[in-house]
Amino acid sequence: MSNAIGVLASLFVLVAFGAVLPVVPTGAAVSAAAALAFHQHSLMIVFVVLAGAAGAYLGDAVTYLLCRVGGEQLARRLRWLRNGDRLDGLAARLREREVSVLLVSRLVPGGRIPVLLTIALAGLDWRRFALANAPACGLWSVVYAGFGVLGGSIFPEPWQGVLVAVVIVVAISQIVGVVRRRSGA
Repeated sequence: MSNAIGVLASLFVLVAFGAVLPVVPTGAAVSAAAALAFHQHSLMIVFVVLAGAAGAYLGDAVTYLLCRVGGEQLARRLRWLRNGDRLDGLAARLREREVSVLLVSRLVPGGRIPVLLTIALAGLDWRRFALANAPACGLWSVVYAGFGVLGGSIFPEPWQGVLVAVVIVVAISQIVGVVRRRSGA
């Protein structure tokens, strides 16, 4: 049991860290943990989802606060804010559908940081962000844990399920990246 708690704590820290510095494949980590949990004790999948969601929530909160503090300078340095009308239009759309925008930004690779920066620059208050981000992080964790359960249920060995879950997540990320590049060209 202490091993399971250690794995869940590690997953929480890994996802929180990856949400702040997006160099860690957080979705793959949740999927791999769910695939392992599927083979050990299926009730552990619930705890994997909770640890993944909590880590994502904490990481998003830190990222949001960092964007609130230094986001405008970052956006100007990146020349992302060329005109205020663009930010106003994005802010209006974000206020209409906060949860769905946050969820999609979590599921689309590379989409979360620009959305969090926009929300922070638009002045969305902390309370509204905190309420809208909770279901988005929960749904994100369920989706990626679902990939892990799928991989774990197909193969008899835990390592095979983990491998398939990671391949699914990486493949989806690559496909989304290709589609984005082609649609932007």
